Amino acid sequence: MAAGGGRGDPLAVEPLPEPQSETAPAEGRWGDQEPAAQAMAAPRISRRSFPKLCSVCLQIQFKILRGHSDTVSSCHFCCEDSKILSCSYDRTVKLWEQIRVVTSSYDNTVKTWDMETGKVLWTIEHEGIVTSCNISCDGKYVVSGSDKGCAISVFDAVSAREVACVQGHHMSTITRCCFDPDNQRVTSVSYDKTIKLWDMVARSTSITIKEGHSNAISDCCFTSDGRFLCTASWDKNLKIWDIKTGEFQSRGPVTLKEGHEGSVSSCCFSQDASLVVSGGYDNTIAIWETGAGYKKLSLKGHWDWVTDVAISENQKWILSASKVITTSLMWFKELNYKWM
Repeated sequence: MAAGGGRGDPLAVEPLPEPQSETAPAEGRWGDQEPAAQAMAAPRISRRSFPKLCSVCLQIQFKILRGHSDTVSSCHFCCEDSKILSCSYDRTVKLWEQIRVVTSSYDNTVKTWDMETGKVLWTIEHEGIVTSCNISCDGKYVVSGSDKGCAISVFDAVSAREVACVQGHHMSTITRCCFDPDNQRVTSVSYDKTIKLWDMVARSTSITIKEGHSNAISDCCFTSDGRFLCTASWDKNLKIWDIKTGEFQSRGPVTLKEGHEGSVSSCCFSQDASLVVSGGYDNTIAIWETGAGYKKLSLKGHWDWVTDVAISENQKWILSASKVITTSLMWFKELNYKWM
């Protein structure tokens, strides 16, 4: 779940205009997409240079899900891609047709919901705005990031008992916190440009990457095997870090750049880690070939900031959330293109 865009895009030199009242793209098609290419690289992430890609115009099938009355801050696939979950500044959570869902809010709370009954199972009050939350893959723990004291807190997912609280974990607001796939470490990123991994067993920070980006870091996500961590930033770039082997310490991360004209708000790996999807304040979605490190496709169609993105396990659908109170579902199946 990416941090909300309520504080604005730091790269904007003047206030952004209100969303235009122009007619949305015709339901079922999403026009003006560019560019795409066929990946011809090994599965490993490489740093080599790449040939120029051809520019093409595509038509992508999509569906707009309307139901929120304010900015949609996050979106996820769940239940083996059969359902969609979205959260909004209108204080609602919607399950689009998972049984338990954890949400965080600017009302200083973390809540766990039973999605079959719609009832709140428990609520935890924080002293400050809760900027992010995540549930561990085994469903045992919930982590939250708070604006007050730049703290992360870990709770028992069933009893809501506080397991750990790390005050002053960052020097500025935490924008995203999440568990690694092994449920062993909590990763957090912040406006302070740092990346931290906190060990659940040792109860201490095991990795700190200072100045991971040249501007605030807005989001982070792991590959399903936990080896690579992707970070998105207001510096317009994404970076991929080899966390398990520590290769980034000697060779640095792989940087995905020139994919967005504005701040990058969110990022998400595909299940097999072959793709990275990113959303930006330039109103676009970029799809990256992970092994080669280039932008495969740029999706244009939102008429305001893209606040969050997700990709289905079968890689056929891309889900995006927007500041303009909508969630969009796009058909992405088998886009194959050639080098120019």
